[in-house]
This record gives sequence, structure tokens and C-alpha cells, in this order.
Amino acid sequence: MDYLAYAVLFLTYFGLGLGYIPGYRMNRAAIAVVGAALLVVLGVLDLKSAWAALDPSTLVFLFGVMVLSANLSEAGFFNLVLMGLVRLARTPLGLLVWLSLGSGVLSALFLNDTVAILLTPLVFALVRSLELPPVPYLLALAGATNLGSVATLTGNPQNILVGSFSNISYPEFAAALVPVALVGLLLQIGLLCLLYPEVRSRAPLQRVNLPLELNQASLIKGGYVTLGLLLAFLLGYPPAQAALVAAGLLLFSRRLPSEQFFGRVDWELLVMFSGLFIVTHAVEALGLLEPVKPLVDRPWSLLWVTAGLSNLISNVPAVLLLHKLVAAGDVKGWLLLASASTLAGNLTLLGSVANLIVAEAARREGHKLGFLEHLRFGLPITLVTLLLAYFWIYR
Repeated sequence: MDYLAYAVLFLTYFGLGLGYIPGYRMNRAAIAVVGAALLVVLGVLDLKSAWAALDPSTLVFLFGVMVLSANLSEAGFFNLVLMGLVRLARTPLGLLVWLSLGSGVLSALFLNDTVAILLTPLVFALVRSLELPPVPYLLALAGATNLGSVATLTGNPQNILVGSFSNISYPEFAAALVPVALVGLLLQIGLLCLLYPEVRSRAPLQRVNLPLELNQASLIKGGYVTLGLLLAFLLGYPPAQAALVAAGLLLFSRRLPSEQFFGRVDWELLVMFSGLFIVTHAVEALGLLEPVKPLVDRPWSLLWVTAGLSNLISNVPAVLLLHKLVAAGDVKGWLLLASASTLAGNLTLLGSVANLIVAEAARREGHKLGFLEHLRFGLPITLVTLLLAYFWIYR
């Protein structure tokens, strides 16, 4: 029976790495749920222990941040920010700088995949209107959403996991990793200027107007709730509880139907997390983490194992597997796990969802952002930022 369980785990993580199972129409959420169900059927876990494996703090935190992002998106906040960045830019080089920094900051405050989904079509429409080459600006957006999200617990799902498991506070996490994110964004700008000489131009940009529809009431309410949520984080209020209160305040509305919020929540991500909690618990129950312990007994090896696993099976499954091997009080180890799993997302086109979102948008518009094109940017930025994170955390 154990061999069947091992086969299920192999296929589950293989599918999570690819994003699909060849010959089947299953995404990562479905793969995680099917894997969890088969492990219960095989008796590795019973339903009670599978249910106990779920981490409610992580799921509630994710849900709350998603509802907040949905409100701001519906209000036109992200469109407004992009138009503001365009007004600041004035030149192709300025646009690269402000797009990198702006999308990086947004990704630090909200989930990076959400920022990539919302900004990619807007950025593409913008560079097309300005008659600029799209690839370097799309790479800037994808890279910045990964780099910027390193900075805070709300930046990406794997950081939320680390926050839930480690109990590191929002201010402590940000104080440690904001410098890594900021220097990483500056390095990205320099690398893109080196790879794409055309973006160095300081010729004035022509004026362009993108469609901008604002819901002022929702924008004001969402802004106040966002500020309140950040204040709660800074004051040390439990992040999951703060996010749930924020979601409740936003859903309590006379103007916007609840369906508009719930329709923008990434339920598939929540389902995938739930399935992965169960699958990871099965890995632990089968004793499969024991051989991995010697591989991550030192910070240097934890860095490279995390980066490698994040590209093989995706960053969220990698963090769920490795978090059991980081000591509860090892703050630097937790910070390294969070930063390495996130920064590794820039390595290849398949390394993060943000990369795939951008590449798919380029394909639909007739521009190819291929594996090798991304790799010549992703490989150097990943290696340099991983080393930067390691030496900064263990300075």
C-alpha cells in the first residue's frame, strides 16, 4: 500500500510542477484535491486527520487579502496607480523604472499574482499605444511582482504560510526583507537596461489616455480599510483576524453586490492550499521528510534546496514540505525559506504564476516571450538576488 501512496505523491508533485497532468484536464487545485483524496482512500490519513491538517489562519488570511484586492480592483485603484506611474515616467527609461518600482510596491501590499493579473493587460495596452517594445516591460512587470512580494507577509501565498507557521510579526518580516526587495528591484532595472538597450531612451513619451473607470465610494472605503489593515499589522494584531475583519467590513455594502467580491476571489488557490495541507501531512506521516533533513541542516543548503524545489514543484508546495524542517525559533531560517522560495520564481518562465500570466498575455497579442528569452533575464537576477538575500539575512 505504501508503494501506491508513493506513486500518488510522485504524480501529485509532478503535476504541481507542470501545472497539469498530461492527458487530463486538471489544474493545480484539482491535482492537489485528487492527490489528497487518493491518500485518504489508501489509508495514509483518515478524514479526521486530513481535516486537522488544514491551517485555518493561512486560509483566512489569504481570503481576507483576496477580498481587499477584489474591492480595490472593482474600484479602479490599480488602473489609477498605473496612470499615475505613466505621468511620472515621461521617458521609456522612466517608464521602466516606475513600472518596476510601482508594481513591486503593489505586490508587497497585495498578492503578487493578483497584481500580475490586473496590470498585465493594462501594461500591454500602454506600451502598444506608446509604440514601445513590449518584452522588456512585461519582464519588468513579472520580475517586479516576484521581487516586490519578498518584502511583506501579504506579498505572496508562501510568505503568508511562513507567517502562519513561524509567528514572525509583520513589522519584523518587513524590516528584514524590504531592503532585499528594494535592492532586487534596482538590480532588475539595471539588468533590463543592459539586455534591452532600447529601454535606455530618454526621448519624451507621447501623451496617452487609457480607459479609467473609478468607483469613488468603493475606492475611498477600500483605501480606509487598507490603511486600517496595515496599521493593525504594524501594531501586532493577529494577521488572520485582521484580514477577516477587513473582509467583513468590505462585504458589508449597500452599493456593491457580494457576488462582485466573491467572483474575484481566487477560490482555486484556496482549494489548492487545502489539498496541499493534506498531501504534506501525508508526506510527514509516511516519514518521507527524514531523508531531506540532512540536506537542509545548514542555511546555505536550505537556500539552494528551497530554490530548487520551488522550480521543480512550485513555491507553495516547496514551503509546505520544508517548513517542518525549520526550527520554530529560527527566525533567520524562516526568512530564508520565504525569500528563497519567492526569488526562485524569477529563474524560469515556469517558476511563478506571474511569469506565466505575462507570457500568455504576450502570446495572445502576437509577441513571443519564450523560455530562453526569459531565462537570459531570469537566471542572473535569480542568482544575484538569492545571494543577496542569504548574505543580508546572515550578515
